[in-house]
Amino acid sequence: MRPTEILKQDHKVINVVLDVLERIVSDIQAGEDFNVEDLEKITDFIRTFADKCHHGKEEDLLFPAMEKAGIPREGGPISVMLQEHDIGRNYVRGLAQAISDYKTGDRGSSNDIVDNAMDYVNLLREHIYKEDNILYMMADAHLDKSTEEDLIREFEKVEARMGEGVHERYHQLVEDLKEKYLGGKNG
Repeated sequence: MRPTEILKQDHKVINVVLDVLERIVSDIQAGEDFNVEDLEKITDFIRTFADKCHHGKEEDLLFPAMEKAGIPREGGPISVMLQEHDIGRNYVRGLAQAISDYKTGDRGSSNDIVDNAMDYVNLLREHIYKEDNILYMMADAHLDKSTEEDLIREFEKVEARMGEGVHERYHQLVEDLKEKYLGGKNG
């Protein structure tokens, strides 16, 4: 397995959460009750699994390896991906704040939940598409086998630093959310 395939597997898991988040937003927009705790779990998943772990693998390991292989950081796809990671973090901060406001009784903050959640979903769907279909193809074309083997070992260390069982716990959370909101199917 190549490092980019590992990252694409992460994307599949993240996409399920985006589908769930979109479903919850749809319920909010329809004026239906929604589970604030599930939104908090999704926010935690995004911050830990999607950002700290997945984006960490990219920012700290893959992107520097790509640079070393001759793909420039500035003015190309790596720069765009880094900017989009930052934009996504801002949406997640806004989402977390809106959830907090909602929990303290500010029902109007449900509009901020919807806006930040959908901005994040739309950004990430495009972001994942670009990584899967452009950036990772560039990585596959430029990284030698030895570098790829090193990356895989380093990816395993990133997951281990999350803590024992944490990665598995997030995968179980995604399966539970998928069952609850999507009837067990993807999308």
